[in-house]
Amino acid sequence: MPKLSSRLPRLYAIVDVGCLSASRKTTSAIVESACELAAGGVELIQYRNKDGDARTMLSHGRELRRALDRKVKLVMNDRADLCIAAGFDGVHVGQDDLSPQGARLVVGPQRIVGVSTHNLEQLKQADASPVDYIAYGPIFSTTAKRNPDPVVGLEGLRAARAATKKPLVAIGGITRANAVSVLEAGADCVAVISDLVTSSRKAAEEFLLSIRSRLSD
Repeated sequence: MPKLSSRLPRLYAIVDVGCLSASRKTTSAIVESACELAAGGVELIQYRNKDGDARTMLSHGRELRRALDRKVKLVMNDRADLCIAAGFDGVHVGQDDLSPQGARLVVGPQRIVGVSTHNLEQLKQADASPVDYIAYGPIFSTTAKRNPDPVVGLEGLRAARAATKKPLVAIGGITRANAVSVLEAGADCVAVISDLVTSSRKAAEEFLLSIRSRLSD
């Protein structure tokens, strides 16, 4: 299974079931959303379901893997075991989940391991761990998390960039309007949830067009 290259794609889409309306929480609707993102040019998608049980998450994961081309890397939020069972390319863990070291032991050397960090102390710990990328944020105010950590802002992102050479994913309140400023502040990639929920293909295309028109890949 090909691992994530040292260079992240600019856009990291997160399909967060908790951010979807009730009518769009079905397996078919979740898969359709992911396929629309892929059609819009997204190459890295995380499946996130904080309220789902293991059976539901595995069912969603297997259908996502079946529907998406292998060119699209799929990352399972929180659950390293379900990453393996669903045939995903990697797992993303938070500060209260399995440790990066534990996640690496479960998924092995060839799959992706990413970790969320919210301050420089956490980031430095992540930098010394066996992860492929470090997520940092929230950069801006966000409604995607129930109890968000304090906003770090662009200055906080710049400090994070100076503290690690690992691929850095910015997350939290990132939209088509501010994504370029986040990348210019040092992020390798922007993780986006809410601004990709509606008209997913069109939104993804607009994100990538905006980024490419102002930044050279």
